[in-house]
Amino acid sequence: MPHPDLERRPYTAVLVVPTGIGAAVGGYAGDALPVARAIASVVDTLITHPNVMNGAQLYWPLPNACYVEGYGLDQFAAGRWGLAPVHRNRIGLVLDAAIEEDLRWRHLQAADAARATLGLDLTDYVVTDAALGVELRRAESGATWGTIQRPDSLLRAAEQAIAAGAEAIAVVARFPEDIDTEALQDYRQGQGVDPLAGAEAVISHLVVRTLKVPCAHAPALSPLPLDPSVAPKSAAEEIGYTFLPCVLAGLSRAPQFVPGPGAGRSSLGLWADRVDAIVVPASACGGSALLSLGRRALAIAVEANTTALAVGPEALGIPAVRVASYLEAVGLLAAHRAGVNPQALTAQMPQLKEFRPRAEVHPLGR
Repeated sequence: MPHPDLERRPYTAVLVVPTGIGAAVGGYAGDALPVARAIASVVDTLITHPNVMNGAQLYWPLPNACYVEGYGLDQFAAGRWGLAPVHRNRIGLVLDAAIEEDLRWRHLQAADAARATLGLDLTDYVVTDAALGVELRRAESGATWGTIQRPDSLLRAAEQAIAAGAEAIAVVARFPEDIDTEALQDYRQGQGVDPLAGAEAVISHLVVRTLKVPCAHAPALSPLPLDPSVAPKSAAEEIGYTFLPCVLAGLSRAPQFVPGPGAGRSSLGLWADRVDAIVVPASACGGSALLSLGRRALAIAVEANTTALAVGPEALGIPAVRVASYLEAVGLLAAHRAGVNPQALTAQMPQLKEFRPRAEVHPLGR
C-alpha cells in the first residue's frame, strides 16, 4: 500500500462556457452538459457553472462536479474564495412579484415536485416586495446582457430567505415577453444568441457578490407556441412551464464559498492553486477565470466552440493549447492527468536536441 504522502493528489479541471455570447456548444439549453459529463469521467473534480449544467427541466447529477455561479467561479479562480463541498444545501426560493398567479403556481409545483420526487430541502418561499423589472439588452457583437430595475428588492428577498434557513438561493424573475422575434426564432433554430442569458447572469452575480451564497436563476416566461422545427439544442426549453428543476438540482449540492485569501486552505475546501486545467472556447478567452488560471494551469482552447466574440488566448499572452473539438480536449485532459506527453500519442516523435543557452549580450557591448 503506497505511503499517504506519495499518493497522487486529485486532478481538478475547470470548464467555462461564457453565457450570452452565442457559443456553438453551451449557448443553448444545457447543450454543454454532455461535455461536462465526458470531462467529469476523466478528472477527479470538475468545477463548472450553471450555464453548462442547466438544461431547463433536464439535468444530470455528476457526483464529482462543483456547480459554481459565474461570479463565484471568478473569485475562486483569483484565489479570493475557496469552495467547501457540502452533503446538501437547504434552498431558498425567491419569486419575482411580477410573476402572474398561474405562472407562480407552476413554479411552486415544480419546487414541490423537487422536494417530493428528488428529496431536495427547501425553505418556505419569499416573494419580492416589488417587481424586479428585468430589462434585456443586446450588444453590437450580438452578445446579450440585461439589467434589473429593483436590485434592492431582490437582495431583501434573498436576505429573508437566508434568515429562514436557506444556504443557497434560487431566483425566479419574470422576463419580458416582447423579445425580438427574429432573434428568438434564430435561437429556437439553434443559430442565434440566447436572448435571456446575459440578464440571468446579472441577477445571480448580484446575489453571490453581495451575500456570498450559491445562487442560480430560472426565468419565468409564458410557454411558446408549438414549433415542430425547433432545433434539438433548444428543445429542452420547449418541454414545460418552468426552467426551475435544473437550478434546484444544481444548488442542492453546490459548494459553499470560503472567504479568503488563504483562510482555512490547509483544512477546508478547494482552492485555485489545486486547479490543473481549464477548458474554454478559443474565441472567448477574455474571461476572468482564464486570466487568473491560464498561466499556471493547462489552458485548453476549443476552436469548434465558436462564439460572437473574437478574443483568442495569444492576444492575452496565455499559453493555451488549441484543440479542434471537445473530443480532443477530453483526450488531452486524460493524457495530462496520466502524466503522458500528448506528443507520444501521435505518429511523430522528434529526437531530443542538445540545449544551447542563448548568449548573453552585455548592455555595453563588452
